[in-house]
Amino acid sequence: MSARAAIAIHGGAGTILRSSLTAEQEARYLHALRSVVTAGNDLLAQGGSALDAVSLAVSLLEDCPLFNAGKGAVFTNAGTMEMDAAIMDGKTRRAGAVACIQHVRNPVSAARAVMEHSPHVLMVGKGAEEFLRQHGLQFEDQSYFHTEERHAQLQRARQESGVLLDHDAANLLNISSKPAPLDPDKKFGTVGAVALDVHGNLAAATSTGGMTNKLPGRVGDTPMLGAGCYADNQTAALSATGTGEAFMRSLALHDIAAQMQYLGLSLEQAANNVVMDKLPLYEGQGGIIGIDRLGNIVMPFNTEGMYRAYHRTGEAAFAAIYASSEQIK
Repeated sequence: MSARAAIAIHGGAGTILRSSLTAEQEARYLHALRSVVTAGNDLLAQGGSALDAVSLAVSLLEDCPLFNAGKGAVFTNAGTMEMDAAIMDGKTRRAGAVACIQHVRNPVSAARAVMEHSPHVLMVGKGAEEFLRQHGLQFEDQSYFHTEERHAQLQRARQESGVLLDHDAANLLNISSKPAPLDPDKKFGTVGAVALDVHGNLAAATSTGGMTNKLPGRVGDTPMLGAGCYADNQTAALSATGTGEAFMRSLALHDIAAQMQYLGLSLEQAANNVVMDKLPLYEGQGGIIGIDRLGNIVMPFNTEGMYRAYHRTGEAAFAAIYASSEQIK
């Protein structure tokens, strides 16, 4: 019997304030989330694989400058972009990841290329870029990734000699009269997707531009299996967004899967244990999205909001930003 396919996505978590998000901005985010999750669901409804669905969804999020990945990636303190991504197949537990890569239009495609065309799991920097050029991935000039909003964030972070936990928004330097959808310095910018296909297979993918003004060479949880991305048909597919170091130190996603496998907990129980109880012990803020082999979906977060959406075949898409939100019809 075929499984009931479903997909979930996220676009970052943090102090997302309803009071500072205009109706127009909110509509833009919700439209983007719904469009991406619907595209992934359409692929699944046609019999496509979970791996292809998460690849598609994350690549679309990378192409959208609203989110901190791909085109929306933030600047390092050297004025460059260094992007990380990972993908994992729950059926085979094969995985691929990249870190500190530049100029690659879709880092999630780079991660998949490592999985499918190399004997490795993780490749970084110039060596990874050379490998990706050899396999025909699309590269872009620096100008493709440059946005005034991201550049403004970098200037503000330099003035404060600090690191911003992702794309704050134009008002950081008052370069725009539009209010920012995020409390300055308090949004964690990562995108991700998890999916279950009609064959009962799970997959997960995660991608990020990192942190504004970070030191070149810094790598967070995104490309780390079990921390920022994880999938196993026996338990769940999971993707994280938040304070990367805390997710790495706690191996948050593997912890969720382990609780399911060894303690017999449900996905909801295990995910809530980790996000609400364990991550705060490491000063960890953020959230996760997950889907298990039965199609149960969870999206817990311990911040004020998380950009998120899901779509099950035969149902309307759901998209939300704040801690509580109505379904989008």
